Amino acid sequence: MEINIEHLNKNYGKQKVLNDICLHIPVGMYGLLGENGAGKTTLMRILSTMLEPTSGNIKMNNVDIKDKKNIREIIGYLPQEFSVYPNMSVYSALDYLGILAELPKKIRRERINQLLKQVNLEQEKNKRFKNLSGGMKRRFGIAQALLNNPKILIIDEPTAGLDPEERLRFYNLLSELAVNRIILLSTHIATDIEATCSKVAILCAGEVVFEGDIEALLKIGNDKIYTVSIPQNELEDFKKNYHIISVHQNGKDISCRFFSDETPKKSWIASKTTIEDSYMYLLSKYKARGEVNAVY
Repeated sequence: MEINIEHLNKNYGKQKVLNDICLHIPVGMYGLLGENGAGKTTLMRILSTMLEPTSGNIKMNNVDIKDKKNIREIIGYLPQEFSVYPNMSVYSALDYLGILAELPKKIRRERINQLLKQVNLEQEKNKRFKNLSGGMKRRFGIAQALLNNPKILIIDEPTAGLDPEERLRFYNLLSELAVNRIILLSTHIATDIEATCSKVAILCAGEVVFEGDIEALLKIGNDKIYTVSIPQNELEDFKKNYHIISVHQNGKDISCRFFSDETPKKSWIASKTTIEDSYMYLLSKYKARGEVNAVY
């Protein structure tokens, strides 16, 4: 079971949104990381058969993307913006979606009860959808995407707006679901990828600038990430010379986490690289050169 994407392009008029995308996505959690506007949602909509590609080839579990009927039988999709009739109960909304998916009544009943338990919404099944918390709505979204028991689950920006506790629950749920299916997770939050995925692709301006495992991505930022404490009045000048990842108050001074290819100065303290560090470093190099010499 796999997704193969070969030389995929998507244009809107003269604007190229996706440029020569080539990806191989195996079973398990696979992350698609990129800034807002990088082309992630466009790629997700193409894979879910909601958009037509301009050119290129896609096969999902050896089914050609052009065969929309059979593709839709093996995928589940949770878009970034998701809702149902607000006054419907959780159970009724899932039942209605199951009817639309042409699931027999007996299978609907069994599967809905199983999914409500799986996403921890059993106690909320009679609650109206509009009264659910943000985290509950995202868990409901996963349940509806799993109604047809898909082999491939496509999820766009799933943790947007969730508090840390709900985000952790969502990570755990996705990890459980990924045991025997492909889960493609799109996000602009590096920690989402770090917490859930073993493999990742990074999109920038519609192009793949990295594809590989998490360990390979971490190595990109090795020996390039530092922290330094500087007087507050020197911060603006420091920003002009270095790419700052984060800052926080350190007494009267400012502690800056940043990346640099320079020989480190004595005041710089080498820091352990995170996914976000390598991600930001890679994007800065891509934007500075307009290209990346190698896809790792």
